[in-house]
This record gives sequence, structure tokens and C-alpha cells, in this order.
Amino acid sequence: MASLELPAPDRSGNIITTVGESLVDRIRSQESGPALSDHVGGSPLNVAVGCARLGVQTRLVTHFGNDDHGHLIAQHLKDNGVEVLTGGTAPTSTATATVDPDGSATYEFSLDWDLANGTLAASAAIETSSHLHTGSIATMLMPGARTVHTLLRDAREKATISYDPNCRPTIIQDVGFARRQAERFIGISDVVKASDEDLQWLYPDVSADMAMQHLLELGPALVILTRGALGPVALTRQSRIELPAYTIVVADTVGAGDSFMAALIAALDQLDLLGSSKRDDLMRLDRERLLPILRYATKASGITCSRVGANPPRLDEIGTATCPASVPQLQIRRAENHNAAHASS
Repeated sequence: MASLELPAPDRSGNIITTVGESLVDRIRSQESGPALSDHVGGSPLNVAVGCARLGVQTRLVTHFGNDDHGHLIAQHLKDNGVEVLTGGTAPTSTATATVDPDGSATYEFSLDWDLANGTLAASAAIETSSHLHTGSIATMLMPGARTVHTLLRDAREKATISYDPNCRPTIIQDVGFARRQAERFIGISDVVKASDEDLQWLYPDVSADMAMQHLLELGPALVILTRGALGPVALTRQSRIELPAYTIVVADTVGAGDSFMAALIAALDQLDLLGSSKRDDLMRLDRERLLPILRYATKASGITCSRVGANPPRLDEIGTATCPASVPQLQIRRAENHNAAHASS
């Protein structure tokens, strides 16, 4: 297959700052016995790495400790070109998963989310950011969630905001509290991405379409619902778009939603739709401009599902939203046998 010369995206000096948790997933399986394998994780961290791999200048405002797990996170972020600002004094958060023979997992969490002494540095970083993203535990777990909301609310004058609730019912079990928290962040956001599982948990008594419409009425310009094998749905004040998922051979779905979110942000950046001065353009986003954004994010999610772990694509694998590269056939392809499945988490 002929190689494709990729144009360098015109970033116009934009800086993307992601605010949220970093943690280490510790995985124990029956085969490994007492041994644990450690993997860097956390939804906001995954989004930051995904953005950086797509050529976006990216910062992460987070917390991890000065310990072995924290050093693992710091090296991972350095290797992926993400600038890091940390606050808090607690040890690095961990999630220990025990995987049963049938593939199901039980989790034990050791979590702390508090930016504490990093607030001033975070505020200074946000001052020079064109776009801010947050989500998941960082917007639910106190006291850090309160700090994150204040930082993002105060940044709206200069930056656009995106949010992914990425709900964790095993951690935040009070759905009423979670709904109130999510709606606080949705109310200050320009772009919201949620999964069908998120909306089913937050709004169990209404359809997904009704829940999306409710979210849109809270203020965002764009609401996107990811539905796995059914593909994503995007809703604006001008249009509603459904896009089929890519048919792929799935390795696993770890990090697929975060890859979707990162590529969504990168596509908006490539199309010069980020920053407070572009808020009106986002509000007027029509079907023609939205389709390549949605396709780009769906493709990124599919690539991630086609390989093991939270391993989002790089720019030379996926291209740009306006001129996509040919994706290698070993990574994403039409189904040829019974092992194929769909993805767009």
C-alpha cells in the first residue's frame, strides 16, 4: 500500500489541558497467581496521551505520589510527550483487579483525588490553554472534584470545555449525587461525550435520545453518545447524526472511549473549533463539518480496540480529520470470520 504524506496539522498555538486522575491498574489473574501486572491508567490521563499522540500540545493536571507507581505514571507521560503538573500529597491511587477464569473481574480501590498544593500551578497552566477536558472520578470524588469544577468554570472566558462522565458505579454508588455532579460539569461544557452505559445509569427512566436532548438543553454545543457495536450518535442544535461502528477484530475494549474522546478533541483542534472565540462556531456546527469529526473519533476508537490495552493511535496511523491516512489492514478491517466484532466505545 502506498504511503501517504501527512500534512502537519495547523495548531495555531493551541494547548489542550486535561484535568483529572492518574492511577495504576494492578491486574491479578488465576494464571499469574499472587503476581500483579501494573498498567498506567485513569480516563483523563488516557485522553491526554491520546491527544498528544495525535499531535496536540497537551498538559495533564493530576495527582500521583512520589512512589514507585507515581514514577511509572511520570515515565509513561514523559514517553508520550505530555507535560505534567501535579498536586496533592497522598500515595498514587491504584485499582487492583482480580480476573476470574470466566474473564470477569472484581476490583479493590485505593483512591485519593485532591490537587491541594497544585491549584496555583494548575490555574497558571489553564490561563494559557485553548481547551480543557475532564471527566470520570475527577469530577465525582471530593475534595478534588470541587477544585476541578472551579478551575474549569473560571477558564470558560478563555477556553472551550469538554467532559466525559465515564461513570464508575462501583466507586460512586449514589446515582442521585453522580447525576447532580455530572450536570454541574455538563452545564459549563461545550462538548459532552457519554457512553450508553453512562446514560442508562444516570437516567434509567428515559430513552437515550431523551437523555441526550436533556444534556444538550443544559448548555453544550455538541453531545455525543457512544454505543459500542451500534456506533456513535451526535446531537447538535442543527442536526442528529448516527454513524455505524467500524467492523474490526477486537483484542479488547480497554481505553476505547478515551481514544474516541482524544480524537474528538484533536479533530476539533484540526478544524480550528477550539478556544472561547470559537464557541459560536461550535454552536453552529452543521452536519457537513460534524461528519469528519465523528468518523475520525470512531476510527481512533476502532484502532484502539484492535490491539491490547489502552493504546491509542498516533497521527501517522490515522492521519487528520480532513485527510485521513489509510489505516493498516492488520489494525482495522472488515470482518472475515466469526472472531470479528464492532467497536466505537
